[in-house]
Amino acid sequence: MKQIKITETVLRDAQQSLIATRMPRSDFEDILETMDQAGYHSLECWGGATFDSCLRYLDEDPWERLRFIRSKVKNTKLQMLLRGQNILGYHHYSDATVRAFVRDSIKNGIDIIRIFDALNDYTNIRVAVDECIKAGGHAQGTICYTTSPIHTLEMFVNLGKQLEEMGCHSICIKDMAGIMTPQVAYDLVSALKKNVSIPIVLHTHSTTGLGQMTYLKAVEAGVDVIDTAISCLSGGTSQPATESTVYALNEMGYDTGLDFDKLKLINDHFVPVKQKFLDEGMLNPKVMGTNIDALNYQIPGGMLSNLIAQLTAQNALDRLDEVLEETPNVRKDLGYPPLVTPMSQMVGVQAVMNVLYGGRYNYISKEVKAYLRGEYGKAPGEINKELQEKALNGEKPIEGRYADTIKNEMSEAVSRLGAYAKNEETVLSYVLFPQIAEKFFKEREEKKALVAKYTIREVE
Repeated sequence: MKQIKITETVLRDAQQSLIATRMPRSDFEDILETMDQAGYHSLECWGGATFDSCLRYLDEDPWERLRFIRSKVKNTKLQMLLRGQNILGYHHYSDATVRAFVRDSIKNGIDIIRIFDALNDYTNIRVAVDECIKAGGHAQGTICYTTSPIHTLEMFVNLGKQLEEMGCHSICIKDMAGIMTPQVAYDLVSALKKNVSIPIVLHTHSTTGLGQMTYLKAVEAGVDVIDTAISCLSGGTSQPATESTVYALNEMGYDTGLDFDKLKLINDHFVPVKQKFLDEGMLNPKVMGTNIDALNYQIPGGMLSNLIAQLTAQNALDRLDEVLEETPNVRKDLGYPPLVTPMSQMVGVQAVMNVLYGGRYNYISKEVKAYLRGEYGKAPGEINKELQEKALNGEKPIEGRYADTIKNEMSEAVSRLGAYAKNEETVLSYVLFPQIAEKFFKEREEKKALVAKYTIREVE
């Protein structure tokens, strides 16, 4: 039988897209060993927004979370998503910090690192790819898929060639908004298979209802791996369902290597988890349906759930449609960047500001100003010059690679952390999210002291 491999996303992208990455370890720890036995190619379980959410919302150390998953998953590859020079934060970091983070991710249990740059500017992923290879990991270079007057089949194939030349072990086509049509998937996968020799992975979302059709055409074109989510946390802004996709592929003569009995156990485990988030209001029905407007707005699942949360917090959810309409306009002004982190947040926040705060670009976010200055790399297309001049206010855009100007953040972080700087992982957490991490470390030490105090009393 022809083989097609499956990556399960429920531990990372599915929950990030549907519930803004609020799933604590306690919701999945008891099912990890079963997931390890199911026959997946890999489990996407870390990176993306999981790191931030662990520290900010879940009172968990993300490194400990990864080590725990690794202790239970002995046979299946663990996979993470890395934003290249952004690592898991929202701006660029020094090359030394990028190398340390990649090295420690692999040391703590990651096998495959899917490395992307929001602008497909590969000067921003070279260091991460190089360190991943040196550390013995699988470096999966990424093409962020989007549509615009400048994004053509020829452009994407050229990006694929660059990734292979860089030394990547595989290439992921990342369709974060679920806007790739079946025919485009067939054409793009076919073209890449003709022009590169490394495996091709396709990642999409069910947002527009195209996901499973897109996967089937990609499989026909020879794609090697696809990403799916266990059925109860699939669909909507998440990935297509694992079970139904596998069922269809098996009928077509493909071997996924997955055990249906194990898949049922996995889904049965997550059904009450989903219900819990529904009951708590964390799983908004708006992200569960099919939204064909995404073919125009190109908003990925995580971005849509965050927009809804942001507008809800400002009592302005009734203006969501206005924000969605403004989003492609902002994107055009910024040179058609793909809407993936951190660009999705930048464009989304600016669209909200343009709608809620009295007019277009009356207020420009500091992140958009940094982008227009050149701190995130080269824009795919032409930037609106009037907007750039207004934002920079006479300042000249940066020439060259911005990361080359960044000093190593690690030594200063050690000094600032003091007694909290127990290891390199702790320092990295602080570098990425200083205020959040320091608060987390302080509260963790206070809890340890409290436990020790009462333990001593019990002994006495």
